[in-house]
Amino acid sequence: MYDDIASLYHLVYPNWNEAIAKQGTALNGVISNFVGAAPQSILDVSCGIGTQALGLATLGHNVTASDLSAAAVARARKEALSRGLEMTFKVADMRQCAQTHGSGFDVVLSADNSLPHLSGEDEIRVALQGFYQCLRQDGVAIVSLREYLEDEDRSSPQMWSYGFRYEGSDRYFVFQTRDWNGNTYDVAMYFVREVKQGSPASVTAGLSRYYAITVDQLMFLLREVGFTNVQRLDGILHQPIIVGRRIDA
Repeated sequence: MYDDIASLYHLVYPNWNEAIAKQGTALNGVISNFVGAAPQSILDVSCGIGTQALGLATLGHNVTASDLSAAAVARARKEALSRGLEMTFKVADMRQCAQTHGSGFDVVLSADNSLPHLSGEDEIRVALQGFYQCLRQDGVAIVSLREYLEDEDRSSPQMWSYGFRYEGSDRYFVFQTRDWNGNTYDVAMYFVREVKQGSPASVTAGLSRYYAITVDQLMFLLREVGFTNVQRLDGILHQPIIVGRRIDA
């Protein structure tokens, strides 16, 4: 999906630059409390177009950012250059983060409900094992996750609107559709550029799948692969944050 929509994904946010600053500040607070003040070495294993990575780099952290989507990584790299930020970018699968990035990081980050892109608990467990291996002793993993509820509405199809967004002189209508099948659901993201005088309408779209893992299930898996002091933090981002620490015996 993100290869298809990377050029427009910032329109998911009412103001992407504000989102970068807000999320960077919020995550920096968590990092300061659990690891220490900047600069820390941070590995963002699902950076997308850079929303969290750019914000953390702006605050002085040493950020390495990767994503499976080559187009998203290219967009994030371009945004970093335009902001004068020195960051390291790679195209990589989060399930292979240890093989790609090595170890010794203070923080491993996966934000914005990225882990549920993996197909089930087995794949998520593999990714979390990699997070653990990438961290130094006493380093922390930070994951933000949508609050999936057992009793939520899983009827299909559903449509979720982000509303109208503006890009230069163009106006877009941004929305997504969701189709559930048990604990998985397909998401199609649409960016509809409206027709206007001398400019035809166009649609940019992408399709992806999510596995609806609950916060409690994720916390269990973090403990299972070796993380200690696993805890949930609320009211910091728009999604719950789960933090786990690597402490080897």
